[in-house]
Amino acid sequence: MIKIKPATATLHYSLIETLADTIWREHYIPIVGKPQIDYMLDKFQSVMAIEKQVEDGFEYFSIFYNGTLVGYISIKQETNALFLSKIYVLSYYRGKKIGKTAMEFIEQKANIYQLKNIRLTVNINNTNSIKAYEKIGFKNVGPLVTDIGNGFVMDDYEMVKLVRS
Repeated sequence: MIKIKPATATLHYSLIETLADTIWREHYIPIVGKPQIDYMLDKFQSVMAIEKQVEDGFEYFSIFYNGTLVGYISIKQETNALFLSKIYVLSYYRGKKIGKTAMEFIEQKANIYQLKNIRLTVNINNTNSIKAYEKIGFKNVGPLVTDIGNGFVMDDYEMVKLVRS
């Protein structure tokens, strides 16, 4: 059984930090290298960073599979779209319809917020994720390079999906 619950500082942020460390190192080190992942985990997925993001309007959700925390989502309402900042699931739990359920949850949120689009960014070398997003209706709208400091950049594609009502 898959459940998605709002993440709270007292209960989930440190668990999300730990999950991020595991997932990001496994998935992204081959794509962008260990130094950038070390930097990004500290800058974007530490408890302090998550707290700051929540203050800035991001919402975090924990994903549970049969009672076990297996992933997380972060979204933010924008003027014209729901920004899907993060959707991550531990590799062991992939293929169990968790991502599909999470995307349905995100679409429901977009509908609740009366937003017609979901927008995300994905590393240009993250080919499996790009294919997965395309398969569920996201369209690549072009490259987006963001300087994140310390000599690192995020070299992404921006992808957008029209939300069905």
